[in-house]
Amino acid sequence: MKRLRLAHLPTPIVHDARLSTVLGVDLWIKRDDATGGAEAGNKVRKLEYLLADALVRGAKHVVTCGGLQSNHARATAILACRLGLDCTLLLRVDGPASGPEHEADIRSLPTTGNVLLDRLVGARIRTITPDQYADRDETMASVADEIGSAYVIPEGGSNGLGALGYVEAMREVREQGDAFDVVVHACGSGGTAAGIALGCAAHGAAERVLAIAVCDDAAYFERTIARIVSEALSLAKLPSPAPLVVDDRSKGPRYGVMSDEQRAFLRRCAREAGVLLDPVYTGKAMFGLRAAVERGDVPRGARVLFVHTGGLPGLLAQGDVLT
Repeated sequence: MKRLRLAHLPTPIVHDARLSTVLGVDLWIKRDDATGGAEAGNKVRKLEYLLADALVRGAKHVVTCGGLQSNHARATAILACRLGLDCTLLLRVDGPASGPEHEADIRSLPTTGNVLLDRLVGARIRTITPDQYADRDETMASVADEIGSAYVIPEGGSNGLGALGYVEAMREVREQGDAFDVVVHACGSGGTAAGIALGCAAHGAAERVLAIAVCDDAAYFERTIARIVSEALSLAKLPSPAPLVVDDRSKGPRYGVMSDEQRAFLRRCAREAGVLLDPVYTGKAMFGLRAAVERGDVPRGARVLFVHTGGLPGLLAQGDVLT
């Protein structure tokens, strides 16, 4: 399988003494928010494989989807532009969609966060409704057929091919030092979870994986992750994944929205430790880790690796509710 070199690797693993005290564990942070510049985050590792496949297949255009302030959509748009590929983003909104026959009215789109970066690199943006998003695979396939020679990248880059990026990330972790008791990360589409679980088993990076769901429920992600694991195993010779638990108790009111308690904890991490988390993914994941320690699901004093998956533009897009 082809792989592009798009990420700034290896990303550092740093010990955080202050948050270790707050959480009651020996906390280390894998800084995958430092995989690049404006495109940075966990999606870059997946896109190294997915965009390589697009080029091998002769694609001139890529299509993907996400929420309006999608980190994945932003990373895809920036990297596609860098590679000379056109990019169409299908972004979910609560209001009316822009329709299949034309792009969204630029004047109706935000000028903040990920959308600002999407627009700066010239991505073609179409807004879709939640009902259309529920059938996102079919919707993207239809748009790709309409465009012609377009390569569809799934939500979050989460399929078997994209998951290989996090198999490699766990090899990188093991090469950087001793193994961990548990790897903790945010789970929004399942691909990172699948790759981490496979990579932990393949490279001995950790005994188990805790995926903090930021939307949907544990049953949904268990099915999704199992499917992605199966796809990855069909592409690469890997052992069965390490034990993985999906925790859906810290997803907050809904996707992209934090509870008051979660927002307060996000601010505490920033002010006490200088650790900036985003309100969609990493903020909920760190909050979920604290809750897991308090419940005893993660033992006090455990050696924990928290994967910081990025999301700074999404944080900046919600300044009005976070300050």
